Amino acid sequence: MLGLLQKFREGLSKTHDKLVGEIKRIVTRAPKLDPESLDELEAALIGCDIGVETALRIVEEVRNASAEVGRASRTASGEVDVVAIAKRIASEALNSGPLALRQAARPPTVVLLAGVNGTGKTTSTAKLAHQLKQDGRSVLLAACDTFRAAAIEQLKIWGQRTGCDVIAGQYGADSAAIAFDALDAAISRKCDYLLIDTAGCLHTKKNLMDEMAKMRRVIRKRVPDAPHETLLALDATTGVNGLNQAREFHQALGVTGLIVTKLDGTAKGGIVVAINRELKIPVKFIGVGEQADDLQPFDAKAFADALFS
Repeated sequence: MLGLLQKFREGLSKTHDKLVGEIKRIVTRAPKLDPESLDELEAALIGCDIGVETALRIVEEVRNASAEVGRASRTASGEVDVVAIAKRIASEALNSGPLALRQAARPPTVVLLAGVNGTGKTTSTAKLAHQLKQDGRSVLLAACDTFRAAAIEQLKIWGQRTGCDVIAGQYGADSAAIAFDALDAAISRKCDYLLIDTAGCLHTKKNLMDEMAKMRRVIRKRVPDAPHETLLALDATTGVNGLNQAREFHQALGVTGLIVTKLDGTAKGGIVVAINRELKIPVKFIGVGEQADDLQPFDAKAFADALFS
């Protein structure tokens, strides 16, 4: 846990510094937390992309704690411990579902990875493959992004690095057919996991969203309950726009989990809390660096500790 917490603290340092810095600035200036400072606190929390619902709940609990003498959420000096309240509420909001990858009753477990271009989707596919290989699982990769230049080559390079075979076709080929062939190969080779890297697409591009929906239908002709996981890669630096992406992808594909990437490069890491609370889609992994082992299984308590410690 110490190693995981340290990874989270390093990756969330920018978000932590902004979030806790704003809270301390407000509380230091107005320790009694008058209505004006509470409004400022609400604006600061929303500004850190923690989500409107979560921000309102934190402010409401802080207001109640301010009105009650001797509350446990007060510090030794009698001031309300705003950071402790925020950490507790964020931790509760982050517990929205099972965090471990689902497993098929009979291998292979099929994982579909989706997301807009630039979110780190293909890299996350490779990092997930690396993690599964480290756990002793056999993994096959499917290069179903037949639209983006060099996408197939990129996945093949990652396949070599992680020791995973890659099933691929030609650019412009039917991605659903490639996914079907990859599933056939995964079954015949008795692989534990098939990871399908799909074309990056804007959530507003109906034709590409329809292409992924078609892929799901084709896969289910071979394995009726596949894909067993549909993971959406979200770039944390996009802040609240990521919430809109998650909403649209979830409506189109039935997203079962999130991979939040680039947390180490942003002060908008609070969006993880917002998405969990508002959409009830669990974050399964977070990306806190560029290395193969920088994709970390999500832990709500460790995340909240790192955010508000």
